[in-house]
Formats: sequence, structure tokens, C-alpha cells
Amino acid sequence: MEARIAIAPSAEVGAAYVRANSPDLDHLRTNIEKAVFGGGGANVPLGEANGLVWLIPGEPERLRLVLDGHPGIGWVQFPWAGVERFATSGVFQRPVIFTCAKGSFAEQVGEHALMLTLACLRGVVRQARTPRWSPVDPRSLHGRRVTILGGGGVATELVRLLQPFDCRIRVLRRRPEKVEGAEETLPPTALHAVLPETDVLVLALALTPETRHVIGAAELALLPADAVVVNVARGAHIETDALVEALRDGTISAAGLDVTDPEPLAEGHPLWDDPRVLITSHCADSAEYVMRMLCERVERNVRQLRAGLPLEGVIDPATGY
Repeated sequence: MEARIAIAPSAEVGAAYVRANSPDLDHLRTNIEKAVFGGGGANVPLGEANGLVWLIPGEPERLRLVLDGHPGIGWVQFPWAGVERFATSGVFQRPVIFTCAKGSFAEQVGEHALMLTLACLRGVVRQARTPRWSPVDPRSLHGRRVTILGGGGVATELVRLLQPFDCRIRVLRRRPEKVEGAEETLPPTALHAVLPETDVLVLALALTPETRHVIGAAELALLPADAVVVNVARGAHIETDALVEALRDGTISAAGLDVTDPEPLAEGHPLWDDPRVLITSHCADSAEYVMRMLCERVERNVRQLRAGLPLEGVIDPATGY
């Protein structure tokens, strides 16, 4: 099968979606063109395309118009793992194969989750903000009970990274397949049962209507008082006001957040100044890494398309990820 691939939208449209560590869109487009060619495909205008690489994680209505106007497009590749803006728009309810970058960025995001965990346990933020000799009693990660919400690439990578620490790891995921290296793989319905036995709670799952605010006041109250919460997925997984109250009341001991809700938090928000909270600016993966891994995914998928083989990162319209 021929792979005639268009790339959209323009850099001007995509400017609103550029994060600090995102690849420059013009540079990204150039490298995607090379990836398409490397997979044996041809870069073509929309009117000639049977595949489309959508460069930004937004503009579902604009994408809908593109697909309506070009019915020959049978495959759409998204640049990031998160596709919640498109899932809620209903754009997936059409006879097109949609793929995203899920799993592509797992190594760096898994590293970031580990870093946030260690920083929270060892009081790094408090140490960094105290301009004098001020010993803080650290806590070790060794032997801790770690619960990971989500069973995709990031969770799998984090489980691998945790092996030297002899942690007791539980993974909660929708699919029943066991995650190698975890003591238990449980369904999401087990969340409330495992929270009281959790020292470190890591969120590494897709954002869907079912997982929005999956961690609120009730869930935080079930955690031990010395528990740490780490979020490297989407800010809306955690009810922000509930997190502020839990920290204020001593319900949990610390939080490491690469994502927040809203994002970014407003200046003066209490989480910025809390010495038990480490916030990084949605920067778990670097621009160079994102560029390289996305282009590798595109090249492989173009090659698979030409060969009539299953594509990587296929989105399930029923679940929205």
C-alpha cells in the first residue's frame, strides 16, 4: 500500500500548544518529513494524502474539518500520548485509524517520576529553599510500598527503575495482563482498598472522564499520613483544592507534580510555596528526546502502513486512549 502522508496544521496554528521543552514546530515538521521518507512514504498535500501527521495536541474541530474535506485520509498520527481533547470531541467516531505516541516517551518520564519520588522522600525542596545549615531527616525509598495508577509504558519503565530499591509494587490498570516486576496487577476498582497500604502513589495513566479527579479528598484521606503523591500524567487526575487541604492538614506528607490543574498554576497559588511540594513545569521529557522518539514512531508506522501491518500506538475509541 502506498503511504502518502500530509503534515498539518501550520506552525502559526500550533504556536499556542508549544511548551517550553517542545520541539520547534518548523523543525519538527522538517524531521517528520524525513521520517516519512525514511519509512518509504511520500510527503504530499492534504488533497493527495491517505495518512496525516497532526503536529499538535489540540484543535479537534480543525482536525474534524480537515478529515471531512479529505475523506481519503485513513490514518492520523498524533504527536503526544495524551489525546483527551480529541476523545471528548467525538472525532474518534469515524472510520479512521488514530494513533498516538503512547509508550514512546516512557524512559524519560519514568526517570522523572523516580526523581520526584526521591526528592519528596528526602525533603529536597525544603533543603533547597532554606538558606542555612538545616538538616532534614530523609526517608529511604528502599522497601516502600508503591502504587502506580496506569499500566502503560511509563508505569512499566518506572517498575523497572524501582527494582534496585526492593519496593513492593502494585499496578492498577484497566487491562488484566500482569505488569512484569510488580507484585500485583489489580483493576482500578481496587484503588480504595490499596491506598491505606501505599507509601508512594504515582499517577501515570491516561486522562478520561473516568479518571478525571480520580484522586480527591476521599482518596487522599485513605493514604497514610507519611505518604507521597507523584503525578507525571495529567493535572486533572488530582483535585487540586483537595491536595492543598491534604497537605495543610497533614493528611499526606509531600507531593511531586510535573503537571497541575490548572496548568500552569497561578502566581501565588499555595502549592508554589509549600516546602513539601516539588513542581516541575510539565518537562519530564526533553525536546530532543520527544523529537527523536516521535520521528521513530512515525517512520515505523509509515513502514507498517505500506506493509499492511498493525500500527503502533493505536487509540481505542471506546476508552479514548
